[in-house]
Amino acid sequence: MARKKSSPVEDLVIVISKLPWWIGVALALVSYVVLHSMASRPMLPTAATPGQMGDAAVRSITTTLAMFGQYVLPFAFGLGAVLSAVAAARQKKLYDTTASRPGVGALNDMSWQEFEMLVSEHYRRKGFQVIREGGNGPDGGIDLVLRQKDEIYLVQCKQWKAYKVGVQPVREFYGVMASRGAAGGYFVTSGEYTADAKSFAQGCNVELIDGQKLRLMINAARTKSAIAPQSITPPQAASTPACPKCGKEMVRRVARQGSNAGKEFWGCSSFPKCKAVFPLEGTH
Repeated sequence: MARKKSSPVEDLVIVISKLPWWIGVALALVSYVVLHSMASRPMLPTAATPGQMGDAAVRSITTTLAMFGQYVLPFAFGLGAVLSAVAAARQKKLYDTTASRPGVGALNDMSWQEFEMLVSEHYRRKGFQVIREGGNGPDGGIDLVLRQKDEIYLVQCKQWKAYKVGVQPVREFYGVMASRGAAGGYFVTSGEYTADAKSFAQGCNVELIDGQKLRLMINAARTKSAIAPQSITPPQAASTPACPKCGKEMVRRVARQGSNAGKEFWGCSSFPKCKAVFPLEGTH
């Protein structure tokens, strides 16, 4: 059965939903401001020459399109941003749930869409800006584009469980990397790689990540995020001792004469009724 053809607006929503949510919000605001200003332009005066008639016709068409577009485009961008935010929340929950399950069994239980979301969240937490391209389904295509500074990295995900990935898919992935000028690439699978695939990747800027390695990477990231900075407790002020004779609170005093002149000592607060004293350094 043929797939139903989607409308341009639906296609736009899908594209925006694969971008970070804040991009959709920014595009919605900018498109509304620009199109609203175009829709609010005054009509040209009555045309007297053919040239003026042409200008008036163009102005009328663009103004009419802007009147509709000022609502349609921001709506599409906004809806895409909402879908992106929802997907990001699901992605985060999936990652945390997977991180709490030991072994690679959690990876094998996923659909290929969930596996792609897991990998996307992992690289997002590593500081990359992640754009999901979606690939061509479970077995091919570039799934993620990672951006960091001025460089891009490509990611292909193959949720093939215990299947061994051979050299051919890795070679094709490297070809796409070269054609798109990527600084590097990550080929991720929940299974394993053949010896030929590993040998080929050694001569390229391609990192092969199997299920076991991905599991270790997730565990390491989770452990790192779980280590909270240790709170620094400010030094406590020295406690004020009680007078050993009468039990009143002691106060700091400075000797004014004698061999200890200028030195601090503890003296009873009830002085001169109580004349108990002892050295300041004698307290703990």
